[in-house]
Amino acid sequence: MTTNDHFEEVYNQYRSEAKSEAQEEAMTASSSQESIIAVRKNDDGDLIAFKTSSGRELDYLTALTEAKQGNLAHVDVFHKYGRDILRSEPDGIKENNLDNLPEF
Repeated sequence: MTTNDHFEEVYNQYRSEAKSEAQEEAMTASSSQESIIAVRKNDDGDLIAFKTSSGRELDYLTALTEAKQGNLAHVDVFHKYGRDILRSEPDGIKENNLDNLPEF
């Protein structure tokens, strides 16, 4: 086995495990977490509020707090530009990005 084959094998194992974990997380998340189903934007197109699958309407700071606490499924909080930012989990599907969700 060449070094490249070994690297490829390890990478494929990583991808396989990640898919299994993601599927397990999705099943757990759907039963215990709300998801964001709609957004509200300001005149500049910035996201300012979120509607959850249970019908709650959250301002940006509340949504950030809930996401950090693990109460919202399929979103991440990351730190950029000196502040926390809410975004959908990067999954390669543009349709479920927060910016592309319907507005309420």
